Amino acid sequence: MHPLIYDWNATSDAQPPVVMLDDETLRDGLQSPSVRTPTIDEKLRILHLIDALGIDTANIGLPGAGPHVVRDVERLAREIVDAKLRVRPNCAARTLAADITPVAEISQRVGLQIECCTFIGSSPLRQYAEGWSIDHLLRLTEDAVTLAVREGLPVMYVTEDTTRADPESVRQLYSTAVRAGAARVCVCDTVGHATPAGAASLVRFVAQVVADCGAPNVGIDWHGHRDRGLDVVNALAALAAGATRLHGTAIGIGERVGNTPMDLLLVNLVLMDYIKRDLSRLVDYCEAVSAATGIPIPANYPVVGRDAFRTATGVHAAAVIKAFKKHDHALADAVYSSVPASLVGRDQEIEVGPMSGKSNVVFWLEKRGLPVTDALVERIFARAKSATSVLDEQEILELVNAAR
Repeated sequence: MHPLIYDWNATSDAQPPVVMLDDETLRDGLQSPSVRTPTIDEKLRILHLIDALGIDTANIGLPGAGPHVVRDVERLAREIVDAKLRVRPNCAARTLAADITPVAEISQRVGLQIECCTFIGSSPLRQYAEGWSIDHLLRLTEDAVTLAVREGLPVMYVTEDTTRADPESVRQLYSTAVRAGAARVCVCDTVGHATPAGAASLVRFVAQVVADCGAPNVGIDWHGHRDRGLDVVNALAALAAGATRLHGTAIGIGERVGNTPMDLLLVNLVLMDYIKRDLSRLVDYCEAVSAATGIPIPANYPVVGRDAFRTATGVHAAAVIKAFKKHDHALADAVYSSVPASLVGRDQEIEVGPMSGKSNVVFWLEKRGLPVTDALVERIFARAKSATSVLDEQEILELVNAAR
C-alpha cells in the first residue's frame, strides 16, 4: 500500500486468520445454465492456472454424473500427478454409494488422494419439498461418510441450504458427520440468502457444534452464492467467524447468478495481507474460463474487466498523468485506484473521450511515441468532444496520419 494512504480498513488483529481456498470452477461453475462445457484441454489449462495462482484445492467434477465425467476427472487427477501440481483435488458426491465409489476408484487408479465432498440438503424447506425426514438424512449422512472414510478418502461433509436450516437440523447433521469421520464440514449459502451477520452467526454456531463433538481439528468451509450480491463480503465474514477454507469460481460463474468470484476473493485476501500470492496470472485465469465457457467478462467487472484501470475523465486522468510525470509508478497506481493494476499484471490506461481534457490527448500521444503538436492535439480534442464515446485507437491514429 502507498505510504500516503491512511488505511481505515486496518484492524488490530495481531495474527491474520488462516485461510485456504477451494476452486469450484470445474464443478459448481459449470452448473450455470448459460455455460458451454469446456473441452478436456480447456479444463487442463484452467487447472494449471488454478495451480499457478496458489489456490489450495480444486473440485474437478462429480464422477457420479456418468462415464464422461469419470473420464475427465481421472484425466485431471493424472495431470496433477504427472505435472507435479501443488493444487489438491476434490470431487463432489451425493450421500450415495453410487457417487462415492467412483471417487474412490479414480483415487486408487491414479494413486492420488482425492477429497470426497459428499453433500445433502439440510433446510426444512428442502426436507418438505423432497418428503425427507431428519432421520432419513441422518442415516444417509452416517452411511455415506462411513463408506468414504472406509475407502480411504478424506471427507468434507456438505449441507446444502445451511443458511436457511434450523439449528437442531444443523447440529444433528454435522454431529453425525463428524462422529462418522468427516475431516471438514461445509456451510453452504446455496441460494445466496445470507447477510454478513448471518454468515458469521452460522459459522460460529457450526464451530461450537464441532467443538461439542470433541473434534478440534475438523475444518469449516464456506460456500457462497451471489443472488443478493453479498458473496465476497459474506465469505470474509465467514472467515472472520472461524471458517478456514473459502470456495469460489472464476468470474463467479455457477448456478443461477453464480458463486463467489475466486478472483475477487484472491485480490481482497492479498490486499488485506491475509495471504501472499502472485496474481500476475489472474487475468489469464479469468480470460481462459471466459473463453472456455462462453461467459463474457463485463467491461466494468472489477480488476479483470476491460475498464477496471481505464479512465477518460479529465480530472481523474490528470491526477494519474501527474503521478506518472513524478516517475512514481506506485502513486500512479494508487491515486485513482484501490487495487494496484500492477498487482495483476496490468497498467493504468488513459483514454480520450468527450469528458477528457487536452492533457489526455498529450499523454496518449506521448505514451505511444507519437509527435505532439498544438494543431494535432486540437484536432483530436475536437473530435473527442463531438464523440458519444471514447475514441478507439484506430480513430486517433487516422487523425495522426491525416496530419502528416
